[in-house]
Amino acid sequence: MKDDQLDWPTIRDAARRLERGELVAFPTETVYGLGADAENPCAVTYIYEAKGRPSNHPVIVHIAPEADLSYWVSEIPDDAQKLIKAFWPGPLTLILKRAAHIPDTVSGGQDSIGIRCPSHPVAQALLRSFKEGKGGVAAPSANRFGHVSPTTAQHVRDEFGAAHPLVRCVLEGEQSEVGIESTIVDLSRGRAVLLRPGHIDLAALENVLGYAPAMPDAQAPRASGTLEAHYAPSTPVVLLEGEGLLSALQRLQQAGKQVALMQFGDVQAIAKATIVLSRQATAYAHDLYAALRAMDQEKADVIVVEAPPADEAWRGINDRLRRAAHDSAGILDRLLTTD
Repeated sequence: MKDDQLDWPTIRDAARRLERGELVAFPTETVYGLGADAENPCAVTYIYEAKGRPSNHPVIVHIAPEADLSYWVSEIPDDAQKLIKAFWPGPLTLILKRAAHIPDTVSGGQDSIGIRCPSHPVAQALLRSFKEGKGGVAAPSANRFGHVSPTTAQHVRDEFGAAHPLVRCVLEGEQSEVGIESTIVDLSRGRAVLLRPGHIDLAALENVLGYAPAMPDAQAPRASGTLEAHYAPSTPVVLLEGEGLLSALQRLQQAGKQVALMQFGDVQAIAKATIVLSRQATAYAHDLYAALRAMDQEKADVIVVEAPPADEAWRGINDRLRRAAHDSAGILDRLLTTD
């Protein structure tokens, strides 16, 4: 999408809304975000209220490509500079030490801050229009807390409805290109720690940093989208593979249970609804949340997902599916138990 294809009057109106303390949903290359002025604590609390999000769960601040990062953070380590040069604008969030004058409503009360520069042209246009490009927009995904993230404007409208008192402005954009949330790297405590996998994988990070980021430890700062249960539809989700997948589908059919099936296309089983997803990780990620939302609409007893490969390219996808299925542990036994 080029500048002359953007709806500039609507984008400028959205920027003015942000400046007045209102919420604006907007597209990014990862998922759609629900944005507020990051320096307006009252506006940020509207995000938590609209989503039903715990106030101690941090949000990510989005800035324009030309913005002064040093305004938002107290220090920019050399490793952060390397990652910014390699991956910004893009789907990478850095956790850095928060500047003292930035309200801690965006960080859940922590002394760190999550910050990124999105590459989506609508997001960039909004950020450049907001406070003349010098502001920051706090924006978690534009859905109710714990639900499946939206990758289209219609998903946002479906989530909040047309008459929501806080979510009145939804900027249009094409379906999010990446389809899962940004990679999150913590650099607030020295060497890099990968808090959330995403489109930018471990190998890409290692190639830039010269070492592999560590995995999260007990002292890691809280970060957006890292709770064990997250990204979940209303219908229970179970991940299955190999012979266990076909056997479970047959047993569910015999028990009279309705199944919504997300698979790679090799499984011959009766299901209420089936979606075939790509064997290529980036294409699968692009379609994942739309598929989960579509399967949820089927109102089946369970969404069965054929487990993706376990290699590095699928780490971000497997992370999201694991969290989506977290609260559904034991669902197969419950569905197959005879009364």
